[in-house]
Amino acid sequence: MTERPTASSLSGAASPDSAPSRVALDPVDAFRVQHYGLLTVLTARAPRAETLALVAELSGDSTPLGRSHTALAEAARRADPARLEREYFNLFIGVGRGELVPYGSYYLTGFLREKPLARLRQDLARLGIERAENLVELEDHVGVLCEIMAGLIGGRFAASESATRNFFARHLAPWMDRFFADLEMAPSADFYRCVGRVGRSFMTIEADSQALVA
Repeated sequence: MTERPTASSLSGAASPDSAPSRVALDPVDAFRVQHYGLLTVLTARAPRAETLALVAELSGDSTPLGRSHTALAEAARRADPARLEREYFNLFIGVGRGELVPYGSYYLTGFLREKPLARLRQDLARLGIERAENLVELEDHVGVLCEIMAGLIGGRFAASESATRNFFARHLAPWMDRFFADLEMAPSADFYRCVGRVGRSFMTIEADSQALVA
């Protein structure tokens, strides 16, 4: 369903408290990995034509997430990659800064490189996850965090299910639904309004499912 990042921004090694990765994913976890992968690709960079072609194949149903799939697929079919470059720039980069600042530390404190980033780096070290030399973004970037979650759930990074739930609760749940809601309403968003809708709907499902097993 989704394109994987062309260059991995992270590398992982088993940590002392991590469990062996699962050999095969159940359908629910495969669904989660696909969605985190989709959000990774779409927030890491403006999508290229081949990415849009994959996204255009999404199908939906009558659920909120299913309806967001349908809207995103329609947006991908009509999207122009060159215009999406400008949209992505205006939203996330800008001159000085974009309309949105897609970092957890900023959403939680109003500043970059604050205590939430330090706590994230400590947890990544405990999990044996290291940033690659080619990673430009800070580790609390929305796309990097989605990549980490996909790796934790999918077994790329060895971690227990409880460690994965704890990672979500500490580093995604406090802010990421607000980010996607803001993206859905951002003045410059067109295609990315639909990305925000998918992200917000998916994060609601994630939060609800985490609460059931807490």
